[in-house]
Amino acid sequence: MSHDTLYEVHDPRFRSLIIKNARLEQLYTGCRWAEGPVWFADANQLLFSDIPNQRMLRWEPEGGVSVFRAPSNFANGNTRDREGRLVTCEHGTRRLTRTEPDGTITVLADSFAGKRLNSPNDVIVRSDGSVWFTDPTYGILSDYEGYKAEPEQGARNVYRFDPETGELAAVAGDFRQPNGLAFSPNETTLYIADSAASHDETAPRHIRAFDVVDGKALENGRVFASIDKGIPDGMRVDTEGNVWSSAADGVHCFAPDGRLLGKILVPETVANLTFGGPRRNRLFITATTSLYALYVTATGAQRP
Repeated sequence: MSHDTLYEVHDPRFRSLIIKNARLEQLYTGCRWAEGPVWFADANQLLFSDIPNQRMLRWEPEGGVSVFRAPSNFANGNTRDREGRLVTCEHGTRRLTRTEPDGTITVLADSFAGKRLNSPNDVIVRSDGSVWFTDPTYGILSDYEGYKAEPEQGARNVYRFDPETGELAAVAGDFRQPNGLAFSPNETTLYIADSAASHDETAPRHIRAFDVVDGKALENGRVFASIDKGIPDGMRVDTEGNVWSSAADGVHCFAPDGRLLGKILVPETVANLTFGGPRRNRLFITATTSLYALYVTATGAQRP
């Protein structure tokens, strides 16, 4: 894809974030719905989910793609905690899990207020170790990305899990379908996507921003940005506070003030993305059947 067809510049600031002669590389194809990319710098590898195919895949610069885990319990979003352990949202088991260094799996959360979770979707970890995740109903709508079931929760919540105490708290409950989420670099703002327009054209297709209070609560929810093509799914934030969101036509980049800076046009509908590579300046993009990568001048804020 040439530079002329790869980028849409909506604000001059976008030009400083992209590399004109960088090309969009297709690293792998053959997924049914690629999701949940997470970079492991210490292992020089990327893990990502292929939800309907019940597998998690591993990409390595030299070795290409191999199967990391199968069956995966219809795993969706992935991240790492501050100890570097893999944290995964599983649609099939409707739970949030952590993979220990020896490979054993610890269940962090599978119920709230005595009822099963809907289908944990995406997850991030704050610097204090708390785990934040969204719980829409995508994994129980059909047997394609999980197991069809009626929701037991009265709302599609966003949760905060405290691994020290085991406490699970609902921090937001007014979403139609909460999806991707990301903290600002200083962790005072939490961005959460509402992707309900995926099944209802009149429903939200926007990213909301919340003030994080005492590292535990959310206040002052407001619409940060709307997606004009498709829906916002997964997103990541760079060190300057720009928000990079998935969309139907590629990756949309928003300034901290919510202005659309530009787009990276991808030939398949994008589900999620993450920064990786030795300098965290390579954007890995999971898009429908494929894994893509593109070098940018931005640096991902997420650690480790």
